[in-house]
Amino acid sequence: MRLISWNVLRQAGATAEDLAGLVDDRQPDLLLLQEATVDIDRVQSLIGGYYWRCSMPNRTHGLAFWSRRPLPEPTVLPLPFDPRSRSGDRRIAAVLPFGDMNLVNVHLAHGQLLLRRQLRHIAEDATGRIAIVGDMNAVGPTSLTGFDDVGPRKRTHMAKGILPVRIDRCLTRGISCERATVLDRGRSDHHPILLELSGTSGPAPSSAPASNG
Repeated sequence: MRLISWNVLRQAGATAEDLAGLVDDRQPDLLLLQEATVDIDRVQSLIGGYYWRCSMPNRTHGLAFWSRRPLPEPTVLPLPFDPRSRSGDRRIAAVLPFGDMNLVNVHLAHGQLLLRRQLRHIAEDATGRIAIVGDMNAVGPTSLTGFDDVGPRKRTHMAKGILPVRIDRCLTRGISCERATVLDRGRSDHHPILLELSGTSGPAPSSAPASNG
């Protein structure tokens, strides 16, 4: 399975036409989008396929999926938040069953302790083969027991325009990654990442161990 994950930068960034061009050029089976707005909904009329989007709480942008084949209804998973922060910075993850695996689309909080709590929450909620993919906002190592960081190692974003960081990532359990690469940035402030994933032999894990992150 070939997938592309991209934070498209709300209204100021990539458009539905940009996504249509990306699909035509790279031929992914699935897109996972962060900061997708109502404008991105037009991608389905441009290239067909199947599309789903859900806004983050108190925001006009959120998480989206596009697929070549029919999509089951994703599950929206509320994530831990800090009620002391502005608007509580409430976030969600979107869990999509895809074949024999679950794909979790994320745009995690900026706080380094909070985002790791959010990752632990996702891992504890999940069963079987799983890939957590998206804008994790994590600086430095991000460790979940039983998971491998299989995303590309090149930087995917320039924080404040000056600091190169690798915050668009993929963590997997029970899934192998045959290819991981960073694509051209386009009109967003994030680079898309392209991943080619496949299931592994043997039984799928039945539960997630506690995190050591």
